[in-house]
Amino acid sequence: MRRGVVLGAGGVLGAAWTVGALKAVQEELDWDPREADVLIGTSAGSVMASALGCGLAVDELLDHQLGRSDLRIEFDPDTDSGGALPPLPRPFVGSPRGLVSSALHPFRTTPMGAVAAALPRGRGSIEAVGRLVDGMLPEGGWAPHPRTWVVAMDYATNRRTVFGREGAPQAELRDAVMASCAIPGWYSPVAIGSRRYVDGGVCSPTSVDLLARAGLDELIVLSPMTSMTYDSPDTVTGRIERRFRRLSTKRVLGEVKKVAASGTTVRFLGPTAEDLAVIGANMMDPRRRTQVLQTSLRTSAAALREGLAA
Repeated sequence: MRRGVVLGAGGVLGAAWTVGALKAVQEELDWDPREADVLIGTSAGSVMASALGCGLAVDELLDHQLGRSDLRIEFDPDTDSGGALPPLPRPFVGSPRGLVSSALHPFRTTPMGAVAAALPRGRGSIEAVGRLVDGMLPEGGWAPHPRTWVVAMDYATNRRTVFGREGAPQAELRDAVMASCAIPGWYSPVAIGSRRYVDGGVCSPTSVDLLARAGLDELIVLSPMTSMTYDSPDTVTGRIERRFRRLSTKRVLGEVKKVAASGTTVRFLGPTAEDLAVIGANMMDPRRRTQVLQTSLRTSAAALREGLAA
């Protein structure tokens, strides 16, 4: 069976949820995600997809999240992302060229792409993510898995760039992953060649549609920024986050339908209402990370067993 794995955006807590979901996939399907024919990662998902593409086992990712790993990965998920809030960004528009591109080509730019261009340029450093990739791939270059794809957005054109895919700009894996994780307004854009890139989640939380004609039998989509069931947060920020999440879910489900229409069976998994109650409103808040991971291990396995991810 030809299987693909898509790992979506989601920040610090999204990464923790994804590791729990990957463990559930491995156990419930009796299948190693490293054996996927194609691995696509966006933002936090690009770190996980790259780890699998570099040969790290799901259990090793789980151990790292739980602080019991002896891997050569110099990355503390609680501190190296910079904390729950971004540093004060630089003044003025982050990408004037991107803003002009949005105005000239409104149908080729997502609303989030236009917002990303208008936001001030972030000051945060994403270099810790680069060091994480260095630990997984000390010799540099690209992942050994031949179809490890990392999604970022060109900061000047607001167009999606899929590093690792045939025809994409040449890049080291560490640089592509840093670019994919560079949240606009939070982290500084990442230069690759003569261009600058930011978080691929601006274009799509998952970029599932990239596999609409891939000829896969089955596609497993783990998307921390989308949900099929919801909680009822009692804070204004929580309600705003859930509204944004519903819009993200609508977009991803549209992409899923394109892939399913090609004959590929799609298993789509996102946080449940129980997960959301633990996640809260800030996907970058590391204080909730361990609890999010433990909850995902249970809820993701239950969803797969009950067929809720089909």
